[in-house]
Amino acid sequence: MGQSRIWRDKNALILASTSVTRLKLLQDIMVPVEAVGAHVDERAIEEGLQVKGEHPAQIALALADAKARDVAARYKNRWIVAADQTLALGREQFHKPASVEKAGEHLKSLRGQTHQLHSAVVCYFGEEKRMGHVETAQLTMRDFSDNFLMSYLDAAGSSVTKSVGAYQIEGLGIHLFEKVEGDHSTILGLPLQPLLAFFREAGLVEV
Repeated sequence: MGQSRIWRDKNALILASTSVTRLKLLQDIMVPVEAVGAHVDERAIEEGLQVKGEHPAQIALALADAKARDVAARYKNRWIVAADQTLALGREQFHKPASVEKAGEHLKSLRGQTHQLHSAVVCYFGEEKRMGHVETAQLTMRDFSDNFLMSYLDAAGSSVTKSVGAYQIEGLGIHLFEKVEGDHSTILGLPLQPLLAFFREAGLVEV
């Protein structure tokens, strides 16, 4: 009953992603949602934009848009949301580490510095784009010791290869940080405030 009072469309929202974290963010705010995976070559899109010198924030937006368009082509007259996130140290962009060892190298590069998480969200209705927005969070890592890094990698295990920054800030990864500036949902990869503002404007949720 709570969902029907908040979400006004007769159909559930479609999340163009299989991300458990993003799905839970929407479920937690009582938006009925179903997840549908997008079939896009993210790395090819990303590499092409990097060659053109695109800013990491714009790359995140382009990736989210590609996911939304792919799923929207399969679902007519449905609301589609897609999101993507890039991690950058200035203009240097990082990717998910291929191994625990690579994760350690990433964290050494980020240690003692402030990096950016650029989180993009795009919304389509059918094949028509209705909104696109990027939010940026600033995260400053502690100048932690090599001993701490070894202990962290040992405790976190293979989970460090599952995120672009080699950390889950909602869990063990918070130990890495000195300062975090940004909305929690932006850090997790789906900026809810701009998305909800659009939903209200579009009449999809109660004002």
